[in-house]
Amino acid sequence: MPEPAALLSGAQQWLFETLIQPAAFALGQASLLEDGFVATGWLLAGLLQLATLVLLLGPAQRRWPVEPVSDRAAVRVDILYTLLHRLGLFKLLMFFTVERWLTDAIGLARAHGMPTLHIDELWPGVSDQALVSFALYLVVFDFIGYLVHRAQHQWDWWWQLHAVHHSQRQMTMWSDERNHLLDSALTDAIFVCVAILIGVAPSQFVLLVAITQLMQSLQHANLRLGFGRIGERLAVSPRFHRRHHAVGIGHEAGTRGRLKGVNFGVLFPWWDSLLGSADYSARYEPTGIRDQVQCGRDYGRGFWAQQWLALRRLARRG
Repeated sequence: MPEPAALLSGAQQWLFETLIQPAAFALGQASLLEDGFVATGWLLAGLLQLATLVLLLGPAQRRWPVEPVSDRAAVRVDILYTLLHRLGLFKLLMFFTVERWLTDAIGLARAHGMPTLHIDELWPGVSDQALVSFALYLVVFDFIGYLVHRAQHQWDWWWQLHAVHHSQRQMTMWSDERNHLLDSALTDAIFVCVAILIGVAPSQFVLLVAITQLMQSLQHANLRLGFGRIGERLAVSPRFHRRHHAVGIGHEAGTRGRLKGVNFGVLFPWWDSLLGSADYSARYEPTGIRDQVQCGRDYGRGFWAQQWLALRRLARRG
């Protein structure tokens, strides 16, 4: 029986030869075939994720919801964000702009002697163990994700963009990708830089991002689910992450001194526990932003309204 990796590789090859390669030749872009093969990996990963959401997480949300879904229009906007990101459309835009500039800049730096740090080669034998190497990179990326997420809340200018994500009061499995495009561009650029600098292979990077995205869809799901006393401290659960989105708890200063929020962990809550930002309370609180709930501040109903209002907040810084 074929291994999962072989099945995925075969599916990527088939999709590339059936769809991407003919399109590249038809458009006169044969020089981009190598990049197109990587893009096929993003598309395949996105399709598999969407299938998992619809076939598994969707029924689970209906069976064990935290709250009834009363604002389906807001959820439909989140679905638009998800399709934009998971089907590779945003990634394609980034590839021809920011990522290309970053790659060229780092390539120039390497030409002048800047080395690439292959983390999996720091310990003898690790680079030969594909699973161990992947797990090591996953932990490194998760720590970077924790730091980025904490900065999104701590730095006022970044919060004005990240507030788009927290303004969803009807959290579902579609809510993870609800982000301002500039916010997404910043975080994507950071992770691309890290991947290049530490020597992550393109196929490995696709898998790292895909696993992280799928787990974050679970964390945002309208799902009454915790992982138990021990499990809650090993992986971020929907209950743990919902606390991060709770009104007046997950993204404001006061309860932890100067810390603005709790539960910033992306996959693992270890960083929250180690760095003093963990809140393991078991309650399922309403989600949203305090001034949105108490003062009726408008964060936008539709996609373009959310994007525009965030830029206005950024310009006014508040």
